Amino acid sequence: MSEPLLDVRGLTTSFETGQGKLTAVDDISFSIGEGEVFGVVGESGSGKSVTALSVMRLLDDAGTVEADEIRFNGTDLLSLSEREMRNVRGGEISMIFQDPMTSLNPVMTIGEQIAEVVRHHGDVGERTGFWSEMRRKYVTGTSKESRSWQRAVELLETVGIPEPEKRATEFPHQLSGGMRQRVVIAQALAGDPSLIIADEPTTALDVSIEAQILNEILELSDEFGISVLLITHDLGVVRETCDRVAVMYASEFMETGHVDDIFEDPHHPYTEGLLASIPRIDDDREWLSVIEGTVPDLIDKPAGCPFRDRCDYAFELCDRPLVEYEIEGSALETHTVRCHRENEHVEVDDSGHIDAVPEEAVAALERRIEAESPGDAGGSVTSTTDVNARADGGRPTSPATGSENGGDQDEY
Repeated sequence: MSEPLLDVRGLTTSFETGQGKLTAVDDISFSIGEGEVFGVVGESGSGKSVTALSVMRLLDDAGTVEADEIRFNGTDLLSLSEREMRNVRGGEISMIFQDPMTSLNPVMTIGEQIAEVVRHHGDVGERTGFWSEMRRKYVTGTSKESRSWQRAVELLETVGIPEPEKRATEFPHQLSGGMRQRVVIAQALAGDPSLIIADEPTTALDVSIEAQILNEILELSDEFGISVLLITHDLGVVRETCDRVAVMYASEFMETGHVDDIFEDPHHPYTEGLLASIPRIDDDREWLSVIEGTVPDLIDKPAGCPFRDRCDYAFELCDRPLVEYEIEGSALETHTVRCHRENEHVEVDDSGHIDAVPEEAVAALERRIEAESPGDAGGSVTSTTDVNARADGGRPTSPATGSENGGDQDEY
């Protein structure tokens, strides 16, 4: 099996607040292969966006990122200097943010903004040994005659914007929401990335435009072999677009697997609850299913399963640290779940409730906890990331340059 393009191991991100330490991302691991679309789905505040910002190192001094490694294309991103990381952002890894109006510069034409990324990262000529000379010769200024401007127009055409030459001279406020999101996608493509992180890319769009944008991202992924990390709260989007998915709740991954396994054979009670809440045309229920209760406070979060107080199947092992269980019989991809019902010694009845917890189950769990204790590891890398980004999730003017722009981050 080939090495994954992105491999994240033991990622934990926390923030110091006046009330205590808030753990926004808690010991998650995942990988993304070349050309793969990997989804992270969960409700607002679950940690999805902070996961993306942690990978990109776009948190300010209040955020502390700890990880065994965040390895992209063989390079550990946490080991890079800020200058080196700026060359990764917008080049090898690009990001599509939730609201294009806060990630686009309102006083620059869209053509100029895309051309800026091309000049900083992009390939305005052929990839040859003369690239440095080509860059010096052609990439000066943002005039319509420059190669970078022409490349910007080509990218607008690639993402389906009509009259790209005319649109390139317009400002963000002159475009519709769907067109602005296409501009952000074009900007993300300008650096010829291997990975695009799309953070709720269709949140502010109506359903018809949402489908067009998602299809655009998928077609570009297929055409250019680009991997995608898709952050979303919409299970329908996940079903239609992703190859694999991680279900996130209260800063942790509850279940991870091929999208067909997750939707057709869910094993975590939270995943089951999410799927049961989806309205269906052929459903004769009068009321939709709901998950009773509220998400636990992420400040000084206690050990154990964060879902236990809302879970219909909670039992005595649920206050113990979670470990990852692999589901046997999955024919598609590795299917894992963090739920102690999967302990091979726990006796479960046909309804999914616990019949008995024999001593062997407790002993087996103790062995797993000891084996997976972080104290046995070689030590994680800690990074207080990107002093140029804001605590509220401020966006760079262009993901290429890492320069700061407005835009609030409204969830963890």
